[in-house]
Amino acid sequence: QVQLVESGGGLVQAGGSLRLSCAASGRTFSSYSMGWFRQAPGKEREFVAAISWNGGSTYYVDSVKGRFTISRDNAKNTVYLQMNSLKPEDTAVYYCAAPPVGRGAIATMEWEYAYWGQGTQVTVSS
Repeated sequence: QVQLVESGGGLVQAGGSLRLSCAASGRTFSSYSMGWFRQAPGKEREFVAAISWNGGSTYYVDSVKGRFTISRDNAKNTVYLQMNSLKPEDTAVYYCAAPPVGRGAIATMEWEYAYWGQGTQVTVSS
């Protein structure tokens, strides 16, 4: 089992920045990739970013490339999502997710993930 707890969400003006954190427990953190997803009101949950087990590979949805950065600190069992130049369309509940045991490579599809945090709200005002 893996437990994931997100933090760092909040209300920010357009153009501002936030850093989300996701603390993981219950399994050797450094052995698996991690991902961030988001769900806006009335929309399906969508992939945002993912990082491989050692941080050597990252992948982003086109809409956040150049603005968001995913990173991880395996010593702290934490993955981060630095969000800069935020736009109102970034408003959503953000979730971190972990794949099943043994997956170290990047995953971008929701069905590839087995564990989810409770989510943290990000609201960007115009």
